[in-house]
Amino acid sequence: MRLGTGRAPPGARTRPREQRPGPGNGHARNLFEATAAYVSAGVDDDRDRMDEAADRVSPEALSFGVNELACRAVIALARERDESPRDVVRALLGLPAA
Repeated sequence: MRLGTGRAPPGARTRPREQRPGPGNGHARNLFEATAAYVSAGVDDDRDRMDEAADRVSPEALSFGVNELACRAVIALARERDESPRDVVRALLGLPAA
């Protein structure tokens, strides 16, 4: 949460600029490279590659990357199928339509 002044509220956790994903920062690229390696290794059921990829970034960063990938994949599938993202997610998880 940010205040109208553009400053974080007292006591809020913020990451140093060099750790924030974004343009002009190699961190975002490394984060997404680690995420791609981690997820593709998981699909291949290769635990060694998953561990290697997970060691490249913090657990929080990897979680963010996996979430970002999931969101992008759902959006792409929803557009491709001409369905809502909610319907796509429920189908992928084997849940009944809502």
